[in-house]
Amino acid sequence: MADWKKRSQVNLDVVYFSYNEEHLKEAKTVFLWDLDKTYLDTKFETFKGLMRTIFEKAFEKKNIPGTSELVSSIKKFHTQPGKQFPLFFITASPPQLEKKILEKLILDKIEPVGLFCKDNMQNLHPQKLWMLKKQVGFKLQALLQLRTMLPEDIKQVMWGDDSEADAIIYSLYSDICARRLTRLEITKHLTELEVVDMQIKKILELQNKIPEQDPLLRFFINLEEDTDAEYYIKFGRRCLPTYNSFQSALDLYQLGLIGAEHIMDIGNSLLKNYEFTTDQIEKSIEDLMRRKILGIQIIEELLEGLKKNKLIHAEYKPDIEPTEVTWENEELNYEGASDPWIPETIDYLHDYR
Repeated sequence: MADWKKRSQVNLDVVYFSYNEEHLKEAKTVFLWDLDKTYLDTKFETFKGLMRTIFEKAFEKKNIPGTSELVSSIKKFHTQPGKQFPLFFITASPPQLEKKILEKLILDKIEPVGLFCKDNMQNLHPQKLWMLKKQVGFKLQALLQLRTMLPEDIKQVMWGDDSEADAIIYSLYSDICARRLTRLEITKHLTELEVVDMQIKKILELQNKIPEQDPLLRFFINLEEDTDAEYYIKFGRRCLPTYNSFQSALDLYQLGLIGAEHIMDIGNSLLKNYEFTTDQIEKSIEDLMRRKILGIQIIEELLEGLKKNKLIHAEYKPDIEPTEVTWENEELNYEGASDPWIPETIDYLHDYR
């Protein structure tokens, strides 16, 4: 038996590695990060890129700019003395790479509670090759398996990217947990999204094991492929497409999930380690204001610190008038908002990108 099989739980193509679940039942908020193109700069589209990903050493793996600093900031803010930070990763990488992935995360001083991998070896069959790049069934099953391990009143914050179908997956997960869709609708959507019958059956079985409660607090989509942010409006305002880690950090601060000092740490890292400029930081701020995501109160709270840390120019003044934004009943509400935080229905089957 392969070594990874002895250390994991395998359910269809979902492989779960557990590292430390001792305090998981006490968690209030759990964070989940899609590893590929959201945390790590991986390239699976070409054979050359795939081979490089497989054979490169842990210290050679490159982060998406600012992601390790962002995770570290969340960890500092939420870790309680003597308890594990409730963080999970999910990746389409094969379980044979688990040791390298874990080594890389430890190098970044990040110790996840668990990691989900995809056992694509079983798809290396002429009739199954098309499944290699299909992630909806795999990720949705993994998320529901994770949900069975969490407290009933848990809240989850998730990160994905625009190269796959993460916004669809996370929204479907929310709808399945909240029972917004009938089982017939779930089956129809998943069939249209090319999820195989065996995995649809498993997803429906897992739904029976979880509480009727929507745990998804917020999810971020890293615009790795530079998709137009307007596309994501259909998923509601709970979905936030971002162009960089600094924008995610600003929103997390607005939600009360990190502190102002972490904003400065992440911004400084982008400037020093990833060749960002103050102009880019300013444009990131104004983009969120233009999209009516970042409120005037947050701008006023952070402006002096941003200038003091030289993240923005000393004379900087926003060109856009910020709106009033409040965080109430687990929703960000901005002045004049018309789009729902969570839509009653989402068109999952038509991609207008």
